[in-house]
Amino acid sequence: MAPRMPSVSMPNPSDLLAGIQRDVQRNALRTRNGIRLVRGAGRPKVGLTPHDVVWQLGRARLLRYRSDSIRWRPPLLWVYSLVNRPYILDLTPGNSLIERLRNEGFDVYLLDFGEPDERDAGNTLETYVGYVGDAIAAAVHESNDVTVNLIGYCLGGIIALLGLAGNPGWQVRSLTTIAAPADMRELGPLTNLARESNIEVDDLVDDTGNVPANILANWFMTVKPTGRITQYADLAESMWSDEYMAAYQLITGWVADQVPVAGAAARDMLDNLIRSDSLPLRGTCMLGGRQVDLKNITVPFRSIVAEADDLSPPAASAALPGLVGSADSRELRLPGGHVGLMVGRSAHKRSIPLMIEFFASCSEPIGSAP
Repeated sequence: MAPRMPSVSMPNPSDLLAGIQRDVQRNALRTRNGIRLVRGAGRPKVGLTPHDVVWQLGRARLLRYRSDSIRWRPPLLWVYSLVNRPYILDLTPGNSLIERLRNEGFDVYLLDFGEPDERDAGNTLETYVGYVGDAIAAAVHESNDVTVNLIGYCLGGIIALLGLAGNPGWQVRSLTTIAAPADMRELGPLTNLARESNIEVDDLVDDTGNVPANILANWFMTVKPTGRITQYADLAESMWSDEYMAAYQLITGWVADQVPVAGAAARDMLDNLIRSDSLPLRGTCMLGGRQVDLKNITVPFRSIVAEADDLSPPAASAALPGLVGSADSRELRLPGGHVGLMVGRSAHKRSIPLMIEFFASCSEPIGSAP
């Protein structure tokens, strides 16, 4: 008897046709979206949560986000970094941390240090600390309250820490830092090179006296050198998806949207944060010619870090809870990366609710006595 031949399953013609049609449609969408990307068309608008400028000095502005349903007091005051634009906190409707906090009943303020020009080349870290103090006073006045819950993101967290350490009388009820790089030794090879080399800020500044934005953009690329390759590979695969393209343009646009750093502030960071280990080891730092000590901070404190943060890894913030003088002080380690901690579906399901829980624990329902 002849051997029995194995049966071969033939593809269903209708399934095969559907697959071909899907591939053709996706290729057409890739072409369309690729043209739109090159032209810069179709970029989603950012920073759309309604707000008012309630204080301004130089390039710095304090924004208050409008709300008819404030249920918690005192207000939340966010201190943003010096090296990116703050719209990452208010990306787009439905994917906005600030919108979420406002909808949860918080009175939300944001201190945007702005984009320095030649008038700001002499701004030191102490200058920006002064802006924080002024913003606190303005937020207290605008909200008719007596304190704020202070929150600092990335380098804004370091500025908030140094400011409160040097001014323990500030009207602050709690302090939260998010991805605050207190230990610059943990930020990677480029920071270590700056520590060990004889490079100076004067070698980097342009005609305005500030460190140009493109130098900062190159630094971010050096931190994760394979990121651009992976980024384009993912883009080619997913360019057919309008949802993916919108997210891609939002995040990569923000990453590339650097601002210059005031020359004097850059010198402060190089000398007193990057080349000095006093902050991570002893909790002290030189600020405007005087030494400030984090032990002066006694309000409830949380150091929020992202488990997968490439830019400011958890190790860079690890020492902070033990350096402040607060009896209620600890680290809150959350899933996500430097941006994914606050942006995207996962953030709104996992990390943001935990932040809200802490902010609420440091707040009172409206109607309570101060």
